[in-house]
Amino acid sequence: MNFSEVFKQSNQLCKVSPDGKYLATCVQYRLVVRDVSTLQILQLYTCLDQITHMEWSSDSQFIMCAMYKRGLVQVWSLEQPDWHCKIDEGSIGLLASRWSPDGRHILNTTEFHLRITVWSLCTKAVSYIKYPKACYKGIDFSRDGCYMALAERRDCKDYICVFVCDDWHLLRHFETETQDLAGLEWSPNGCILAVWDSCLEYKVLLYSLDGRLLSTFSAYEWSLGVKAVAWSPSSQFLAIGSYDEKVRILNHITWKKIAMFEHPATINNNKVVVYKEVEKRVPAVGHEDLSLHNITMGSSLLSTQSKYEIHPPPVQMPVVRPDPDRANPKIGVSTLAFSSDSRYLATKNDNMSSAVWVWDMQKMSLVAVLEQMSAVRCFQWDPRRSRLALCTGNAKVYLWTPAGCVSVQVPDEAGGFQVQSLTWHCDGDFLILLGKDQLRLCYMDTGPEEK
Repeated sequence: MNFSEVFKQSNQLCKVSPDGKYLATCVQYRLVVRDVSTLQILQLYTCLDQITHMEWSSDSQFIMCAMYKRGLVQVWSLEQPDWHCKIDEGSIGLLASRWSPDGRHILNTTEFHLRITVWSLCTKAVSYIKYPKACYKGIDFSRDGCYMALAERRDCKDYICVFVCDDWHLLRHFETETQDLAGLEWSPNGCILAVWDSCLEYKVLLYSLDGRLLSTFSAYEWSLGVKAVAWSPSSQFLAIGSYDEKVRILNHITWKKIAMFEHPATINNNKVVVYKEVEKRVPAVGHEDLSLHNITMGSSLLSTQSKYEIHPPPVQMPVVRPDPDRANPKIGVSTLAFSSDSRYLATKNDNMSSAVWVWDMQKMSLVAVLEQMSAVRCFQWDPRRSRLALCTGNAKVYLWTPAGCVSVQVPDEAGGFQVQSLTWHCDGDFLILLGKDQLRLCYMDTGPEEK
């Protein structure tokens, strides 16, 4: 692997354009656009305040920068650097901002979720959508960009509105069988809308495009319920992570449960490969420079390296018991991610925060567990291959493939670069590693070899 030099960034705002050609980063109130292949600066834009959100348009021609505290959105053109647009929501405030799929409309959610304003960059027309619900994921676009589903709350009831994105007319409006709708998400093929209730009621509803309720799934009652939901890219599976530390898989034909993945504290299965990260301190310089004083004083003459060791079963996993008296208990499956070919599912159970579990969706069984030295901050699949990257907030990046695991040390010439999160380039050619206020690129030469 090769690494780029270190660049500045703020608020983890760094995104590759959808066409994969450009890299946009925010540094306070400045927007920097670089060529991905050379990392040379192509454009430098100055916004009116510190940027809190940044997003590319779908065709990579425009970049939107939102400044929520000021209620402002500025749009910049990559092809016409002199052209720019400013949207001021005024005293009503700004809570969230995003592009429509066509890359020519901006949707602004105002303070207190009073309304969503749709601004057209082409005609300068403005449309208003009332009663958007304040929830974790209350708005979602179908993958083909044709439809928008919006959660609505009025008269103490939950509704779903389906809009056609061409002209924003209302296609369907129907009431949902939820007590307190927490989120919604289209299947990748755009045929099914999954809707789930708050954690106080275990309920997942599957709706067709015309608003028909196709199926209702509930695993249990009188306990905390759904914590995470994820579609497989093939739309064949819906994975539901729950507070009971289990993942339930629904199939796309009957919408019934076909598998349940548990996260046991002890792994006894001989077919599961358990990779455990171990650290050792090695001399960073020649032995003649080492002395007892340097070693005992924790000198930089010693560097810490890590690698994976395969542990045979039974393997005891580190479990943290949550405090029942505190809000948002650290328990249950909070993160689900399918590989691009839908072959594998990676999960994280919050009371085993240092472990990532990898499941084979063909065999419906656990194939690997990665036990890290620290809590896992972020993991993401390669968009083109069955390759999983993860980070734990240290100066390392970790990769898993069906062939094995590898731990890669990030060069530390910048002084204390720690990987807080990461994201793949759309071609899987490199990783963007984000630190607290820096970033660097990690280029892939070959796939990780088994260690």
